[in-house]
Amino acid sequence: MEVDVFIPCFIDQIYPETGLNMVKLLRHLGVKVNYNKNQTCCGQMAFNSGYWDEAKSLGEKFIRDFPHDRPVVGPSASCVGFVRNYYYDLFHNSALHNEYRLLKRNIYEITDFIVNVLNAKNVGASFPHKVTYHDSCAALREYGLKDQPRILLAHVRGLELIEMEEADVCCGFGGTFSVKHEPISVAMVEQKVENALATGAEYIVSTDSSCLMNMESYIKKNNLPIKTIHIIDLLASGLTLE
Repeated sequence: MEVDVFIPCFIDQIYPETGLNMVKLLRHLGVKVNYNKNQTCCGQMAFNSGYWDEAKSLGEKFIRDFPHDRPVVGPSASCVGFVRNYYYDLFHNSALHNEYRLLKRNIYEITDFIVNVLNAKNVGASFPHKVTYHDSCAALREYGLKDQPRILLAHVRGLELIEMEEADVCCGFGGTFSVKHEPISVAMVEQKVENALATGAEYIVSTDSSCLMNMESYIKKNNLPIKTIHIIDLLASGLTLE
């Protein structure tokens, strides 16, 4: 199988190793990977902040960056969910109507792609640690992602998954929400991290780097005994780049 990879802004600018690990993981699973180095933002941040004209410009470029009728795989349920659900508002009955519908049909978050397209559960990963899983708001409510990450984690050698209380409650990031409503955001991330700590887990795992960044900042500021890790980095653990 051949796919295009979509690397979101957060991954490209802050966590590039996650993008590299996604390529490593896909190649390990026998997938041919194409990367369009000219790709940029999908437009989600502009759209959510009310700048729809700017979001449409970014979206037009995004659609043209992925013109092929083949899967587009990304490491962010938030970004992929935005493309699937909100490009309708920008491009329905527009000159790019058919192109956006094709992209909507083809774009996947990576754990969903592995489980439901590649029909794989065990990717050969090894991670001998206790972890707890955070359902990001966008992954759960916009994309509908819940079981797929847990299925993959259940087949990682040495890993013990311990569910935290209120795993599906927001961590307080919410894009610009954490900037505009900082006191509320801090209270929310505090509760999320406390729930994770109560499990005795060594790591908080999620599909969205933005959530992990938010939790990691709170953890580091307060010197707490827990770490964060993107599920891609966890699943690529022990694999060699092919």
